[in-house]
Amino acid sequence: MGGLGGGSGSRSVIAEPLEYNDDGTIRPIHASAAGISTLYSALDNKHNPILPGFHADPEIIYSNKTGKYYIYSTTDGTPGWGGHYFRVYSSHNLADWTDEGIMLDVKGQQVPWAVGNAWAPAIIERKEDDGYKYYFYFSGHNPLNNRKAIGVAVADDPAGPFYALDTPIVDKSPVGGGQQIDVDVFHDPVTGKYYLYWGNGYMAGAELNDDLTSIKEETVTVMTPEGGTLDTYAFREAPYVFFRNGVYYFMWSVDDTGSPNYHVAYGTSDAPLGKIKVADQCNVLVQNPEKKIYGPAHNSVINIPGTDEWRIVYHRIHPDYIDRDKMPGIHRQVCIDRLEFNADGTIKPVVPTK
Repeated sequence: MGGLGGGSGSRSVIAEPLEYNDDGTIRPIHASAAGISTLYSALDNKHNPILPGFHADPEIIYSNKTGKYYIYSTTDGTPGWGGHYFRVYSSHNLADWTDEGIMLDVKGQQVPWAVGNAWAPAIIERKEDDGYKYYFYFSGHNPLNNRKAIGVAVADDPAGPFYALDTPIVDKSPVGGGQQIDVDVFHDPVTGKYYLYWGNGYMAGAELNDDLTSIKEETVTVMTPEGGTLDTYAFREAPYVFFRNGVYYFMWSVDDTGSPNYHVAYGTSDAPLGKIKVADQCNVLVQNPEKKIYGPAHNSVINIPGTDEWRIVYHRIHPDYIDRDKMPGIHRQVCIDRLEFNADGTIKPVVPTK
């Protein structure tokens, strides 16, 4: 990923405190470390949730083409998880977000094979011979077999327009049950290969072909972490994969999305399709009833370019809808917080902020 840094033909972003005198006049600003640039780092977020309205299953990327961050999510607030379109939001700083509009509607003619249930997207940027391309993966309802399936759409810009393939990329379960939803896409920086992950009730992964619009069927691997309980790491859905310091990290969500106990667990592996070793302290993100934080899960992760700073983006239940009769599972909001690591590479428990 590219960042903001010094060098020929480039400029650096420098942040300095703005201070005031007692009479309200602004004090002169004295640049720190004259001649040395400071890489812009996203400020700690102080106003969760970060998006207006109800959204869930957030996916975040940084675009090298535009120099901005983008969040894609399930449109929430509809009974039966019946939202049928995806919106995209952009930001320069991970704190202030601009609504870029609807970028894909799975109910109309834009996605020929689907009739609704636009859920849990994933996206990846790749620089190709003719410029940047964006591959957007999503789940929708396929009326041909009355089941959920995973599709893909392609664009030249992170905000679209996107053009979907005529048929799903994944439409059957490798275990004979569960749902083909909650997709994730991952680029392995070690080998240059791309991988797709998905599953509700099971976790599967597969290598993508070079076109990024089809999978290598012979590589489909069931990767469901074994064991666990609803209080620890029993896999439910929402796999997410990232790479740091030679380690492949796997995150997933535990329990039901409408439960306040819905939370994130994690493990590691030595390969993109390798066996997952569940972490000893596996719970990364859990509820905090004292702060009215419930069901924080279904996450994605972003590395701030040029740094070893990380953020976790996730949804949690609006506290006014936590009672079952108020349908908590469709009243979710998108939040962002710091993701930090111990010296041995294990993930510190996330402290969710209000």
